[in-house]
Amino acid sequence: MQHPILVTAIRAARKAGDIINRSFARVNEITITSKAHNDFVTDVDQRAEAAIVEIIRRAYPDHGILGEEGSRISDKDFEWIIDPLDGTTNFIHGMPQLCVSIAIRHFDRLEHAVIYNPIHDELFTASRGSGAHLNDRRLRISSRKDLDGALLGTGFPFRDFSYVDTYLATFKAFMLKTAGIRRPGSAALDLAYVAAGRYDGFWEFNLKPWDIAAGALLVQEAGGVATDFTGDQGFLQNGNIVAGNLKVHAQMLHIISQEINKPNA
Repeated sequence: MQHPILVTAIRAARKAGDIINRSFARVNEITITSKAHNDFVTDVDQRAEAAIVEIIRRAYPDHGILGEEGSRISDKDFEWIIDPLDGTTNFIHGMPQLCVSIAIRHFDRLEHAVIYNPIHDELFTASRGSGAHLNDRRLRISSRKDLDGALLGTGFPFRDFSYVDTYLATFKAFMLKTAGIRRPGSAALDLAYVAAGRYDGFWEFNLKPWDIAAGALLVQEAGGVATDFTGDQGFLQNGNIVAGNLKVHAQMLHIISQEINKPNA
């Protein structure tokens, strides 16, 4: 039986997904603004977040909220971390690689996660200690033992380019050791794909909590590892994340550490 908080998160994600679906076929009619260089927001993002917050406030009025589009209720034992539309640039261009991402944190520990791609009707869910699921199917991380033949996901720098040389060094190192690297444009969905075994691993720099909170718990509950670049659990604070099964994660972490600690890196 699903936890009541997870049930509420699923209901909120599906409501937001309905808003996204209704607008996906007519993106030329939506309002698009820029929050910063290459960082866009649409009225769909805003309406989707408002719908999620309304459902949360009705069910759990005492819980905190951290939403990408500005919803903030802080200093609560429970905090909902929300990205109402991860992959906004994809959405604007009619590309179906996007999702709603909702995570619930109790104090400093992630407890529940929902990632929903409404275009493909794929619902990824997890609760701590209860495993991860895609719709009704239990998820298990990839069983690959090393990077040889591995398929990795990543995200390119697009707002802050101050670390681009270091990122490209890690990209080159992984390109030479794996079967391939993909960059579809939604970090939350990429992490869900790691949990589902579609990717063997994922890494990215400088993300926000709403980009990675739900995906990190999905990976962990699918039997994998998600850490920052030091191997600790500080990814929500520093925005750097690497994820995979135990063996792949360890090899990725080693390569990343080598590259970021090189002189002039």
